[in-house]
Amino acid sequence: MDLQNGNYYWPTTVEDPPSFPRLEENIKCDVLIIGGGSSGAQTAYMLADSGLDVVVVEKNSCGQGSTTTNTALIQYAGDKTFKELINSFGENIAIRHLKNCEKVINQMESIAGKLTRDISFKRRDSLYCASDEAGVREISEEYALYKKYGFDILHLTEDQIAARYPFKRKSGLYFLNDAEMNPLAFTYGLLEEAVSKGVRVFEHTMIKGKKPTSKEVTVFTDKEYKIIAKQVIVAAGYEGLEFKHEKNTVISSTYSIVTCPVQDLSPWYKQTLLWETARPYIYARTTPDNRIIIGGLDESYTKAEERDKKLLNKSEQLLTECQKLFPQFNIQTEYKMASFYGGTHDGMPIIGCYEDQPNIYYLYAYGDNGTVYNMVFANIISSFITKGSHPDLELYLQSRPTQQKPFAL
Repeated sequence: MDLQNGNYYWPTTVEDPPSFPRLEENIKCDVLIIGGGSSGAQTAYMLADSGLDVVVVEKNSCGQGSTTTNTALIQYAGDKTFKELINSFGENIAIRHLKNCEKVINQMESIAGKLTRDISFKRRDSLYCASDEAGVREISEEYALYKKYGFDILHLTEDQIAARYPFKRKSGLYFLNDAEMNPLAFTYGLLEEAVSKGVRVFEHTMIKGKKPTSKEVTVFTDKEYKIIAKQVIVAAGYEGLEFKHEKNTVISSTYSIVTCPVQDLSPWYKQTLLWETARPYIYARTTPDNRIIIGGLDESYTKAEERDKKLLNKSEQLLTECQKLFPQFNIQTEYKMASFYGGTHDGMPIIGCYEDQPNIYYLYAYGDNGTVYNMVFANIISSFITKGSHPDLELYLQSRPTQQKPFAL
């Protein structure tokens, strides 16, 4: 899969990226993780202290897939609204899911403090703006739900937004204690820590086939080597669909730019993360070196050539949107990216467990909060493998039920 195109910012921010050998022999292990990006790294980290023999394989260099275009707004609220989640899954599941996402942001902050590599983790508040009158109604409904269930959130009026920001919006949700970080540094730091605890990582090792049985899975590489694992976790991001197509997933295209450094960001209140109720929406954040990342304007393109031919136009649109938000900034685009973006039809990420593929788990942490979903899944799958269960696995299985009865406040 041709995941992305453009020139990438995150690789320029990381010194001494780790490198790992190519697999050159037949091996055995307890757990094989396919994928050396964000999902695979988080899962490897969570299994590193388990006492199991864990192996990670990556077909390219670790972290060089979608991780390089991950804009890393670390939030628990997502593209699917609270009300929509309740309508689809019921109150209990919706609340458990959002609480899981909120909890792992705290966990990622704790992990960041333990890594030897600086991942630029920083707590940021988020402003979710109403884009139109329908958005104003949505904001009001969402605020009532989030407050009802104890989330740390404020409802900002038009005047309150105008007092904080140089742009105007009629209403907004202000989420406290979301976060931002460097996703590539995070991936490298997790892999380095996992390796220090005995996890084996192999790069430039492509998986060409697999043969699962009730006792073990034999995996074949492009160099005809075999990996025999008791259990396999496919944590290959959007390329996981090349191993197993999941009908509840959907692939589209998204765009982002990174500006040149801005001399003075003080008009940007607390450098909050920004996004909006419009669909498709735009979002924005800042970086430690005073750049602005702004992205969105998603399209339904599933072919790379269709996606990429819009890159210049979309980049110009994003720069224009950024200038509308902050007209006092003198901004220029330095990096621009087009990439595939994965979601699900029902709005929840998926852990795939299929009867015809025993001992294989597929992590489809798809959605606008992919990094957060990866951490939720790393917790669940590591517990399931080491203890045989996790209470929240049922929330994310591909076989989860949905309910059709609409929810009303």
